[in-house]
Amino acid sequence: MSELTQLSPQPLWQIFAKICSIPHPSYHEEALATHILRWAQEKGLHGERDAVGNVLLRKPATPGYEKRQPVVLQAHLDMVPQKNSDTIHDFATDPIQPYVDGDWVKARGTTLGADNGIGMASALAVLADDSVQHGPLEVLLTMTEETGMAGAFGLQPGWLQADILINTDSEEEGEIYMGCAGGVDFKTVLPLEREAVPAGYQTLKLTVKGLKGGHSGGDIHLGLGNANKLLARFLSRHAHQLDIRLLDLNGGTLRNAIPREAFATLALPQENAESLNALAQEYLAVIKAELAAVEKKPAIQIEPAATDAQALTKACGDRFIALLNATPNGVIRMSDDVKGVVETSLNVGVVSMETDKAMIRCLIRSLIDSGKDDVVGTLTALGRLAGAETAAKGSYPGWKPDANSPVMHLVRETYQKLFNKTPNIQVIHAGLECGLFKKPYPRMDMVSIGPTITGPHSPDEQVHIKSVGQYWILLTALLKAIPEKN
Repeated sequence: MSELTQLSPQPLWQIFAKICSIPHPSYHEEALATHILRWAQEKGLHGERDAVGNVLLRKPATPGYEKRQPVVLQAHLDMVPQKNSDTIHDFATDPIQPYVDGDWVKARGTTLGADNGIGMASALAVLADDSVQHGPLEVLLTMTEETGMAGAFGLQPGWLQADILINTDSEEEGEIYMGCAGGVDFKTVLPLEREAVPAGYQTLKLTVKGLKGGHSGGDIHLGLGNANKLLARFLSRHAHQLDIRLLDLNGGTLRNAIPREAFATLALPQENAESLNALAQEYLAVIKAELAAVEKKPAIQIEPAATDAQALTKACGDRFIALLNATPNGVIRMSDDVKGVVETSLNVGVVSMETDKAMIRCLIRSLIDSGKDDVVGTLTALGRLAGAETAAKGSYPGWKPDANSPVMHLVRETYQKLFNKTPNIQVIHAGLECGLFKKPYPRMDMVSIGPTITGPHSPDEQVHIKSVGQYWILLTALLKAIPEKN
């Protein structure tokens, strides 16, 4: 941790180092929330929690700034838990191990949690640093954003006093976000029929791995490999040819992370094992060529597998493989209104199999409600054709862009003055909590900013050190520039 605490701005990096030392994946944020409340109490700051566990801290205005419009800095408490397959790490108990690598801060074998730990650290650093000038200030830290935005859904009207909300969950320095996609979770459940593995069959484990993974919103347009889909594609082409019987298939761990690995346990006649290896190597060459621009280390591994599990019946296995292969994935449509931005997408995030059922979990995102509805309709129809049950739940709204937002214009003007260049005004395909905040606080003016973070939701996550310093300069200057209330 010591090398992080030497970085500038020191208060921010010191707090981020502490955040990394306290495990806080989704559904395990209590220790971090408790620490932050205790920290606030020691500093004489007001702190409280609401019914769903959100943390709210308050600091009075800097003398002379009492008449400024009150501002709330907002971040989320949880992080996405993703690790490399050869990394031993329990996110619920083990600290993140950050380190400096040139111009970047990374983590050893896991996600770093810069999403949204850097934003959270910046908000707390503002509270800790009395040299930062600001009006009445609140800090809102929400619960379980990464797995359904529970904190934002539970936020009640009347709790916040601010007129302006600055969301700190953006991931590109020099860009100002004023809108985002909404989303909905979709689950397909297919009943399974099993039978004994035929005599003379060899059991093997087929693995697709080595993919980069990434954020299912912010990275979906990059065309990264989806391990679940790549595995289904191979099986769809060769299961009948090789007389493959499927015992198990699972891949991905989060519906909002592009899956890096997928695994199939299968049985096939012993005389076909050599052909399986040859076809797998041919297929690997194909996907290496197709994904050469975005995936540098795709791999397919075949190894013996000892199991007493029964196999899916041939008809059932064919039906499941066809369903998974036919399930759409990636960009569905680009926006006509916001050029260069994805309008609608979905991520086939998690595939799992139990004795009697298989489940496919997707996250659908869209800037427009009709886009979400269209993909839900497609997946529902596919499920019906396959004899599966389907359900959509947890729908959350997008954040509608407001070109007349006063705080957006103030951020743009402040950035221009500080860095002598014009920032990009953007709408992001990832889901921010601002759309949900608009329900209890419809008149609140909102904007989202942040430093440069690449590879979020994957073990390749890293944050650019210089951009954190620029983001801090912008944030503190912006707080100083907030105008007085009318």
